[in-house]
Amino acid sequence: MPSVLIADDHPMIRTGLRQYLEQDRSIDAIGEAASGTETLQGLRDGCWDLVILDINMPEGSGIDTLRQIRLEHPDARVLVVSGFAEKQYAISVLRGGASGYLAKDKAPEEFMRAVRTVLAGRRFVSASLSELVISEFDEPTDQPMHSKLSPREFQVLRQLAVGRSATEIAAELAISVKTVSTYRTRVLEKMHLDTNADLTTYALRNGLLQ
Repeated sequence: MPSVLIADDHPMIRTGLRQYLEQDRSIDAIGEAASGTETLQGLRDGCWDLVILDINMPEGSGIDTLRQIRLEHPDARVLVVSGFAEKQYAISVLRGGASGYLAKDKAPEEFMRAVRTVLAGRRFVSASLSELVISEFDEPTDQPMHSKLSPREFQVLRQLAVGRSATEIAAELAISVKTVSTYRTRVLEKMHLDTNADLTTYALRNGLLQ
């Protein structure tokens, strides 16, 4: 019987997801983690078949945690359940090794369908995300500039676009200021932009700050 670890820094979200999971008698054990550090420690201490992972968490973002899970626990399946819209992160996290992505505004039935799909060893994509994926392959020459960014670079783009300093970003993402500067340089180069103001304008035009 499968076991599931819920990784989200909001107690109400963890409680709600747990209640849905407890209705499925096929699930053997349910655990909780409130940060990236707790998530990784939980995986080291026990065997979890599925990690339900939020993107915005303290002590290591969900994206960093996903990357570490892939390195340390390649057999663990990860379903990202996030408050961010699919168009902002979904394709990036799927490329990063997640088995599925679900926005938190979806119905409970959709959440449980995603859980069962991923536990069965398949990838889960919602109907709307499927359209995004198809669109990406159908129109490779018409992709927005930010589609070239890695998940971490996209995070830094969003932070810079709202006016956060390198020091603030470094603290939020648990990386050095120098690393933030490196990511900023990469983002500007990949997107053919010159300044943080250009990033803000681009983000607003493309709905990345919603």
